Amino acid sequence: MDHDTIEKLAKLAALGFAETEIEQAEGDLTRMIALIDEMQSVDTIGIEPLAHPLDAEQVLRADAVTETIDRDKNQASAPETDSGLYLVPRVVE
Repeated sequence: MDHDTIEKLAKLAALGFAETEIEQAEGDLTRMIALIDEMQSVDTIGIEPLAHPLDAEQVLRADAVTETIDRDKNQASAPETDSGLYLVPRVVE
């Protein structure tokens, strides 16, 4: 990463950086790219990807009906309904 590249990236991202911020960003981005290069050099052939980095089990509750909805009671305050549907004025001609 060099000074000109940082300025071009900042312009593309519509960011305004002070000179000291450009220097700091240059150092930060250089370290990030070095880390990515280091990670890419690791041999990962034969290693299966993980769904999650921790060995944990998802505890789920039983899928059971615990309450029912009374449609007629819920629709009692609606201006218009028909066969369980809410009727609304047409807005597109």
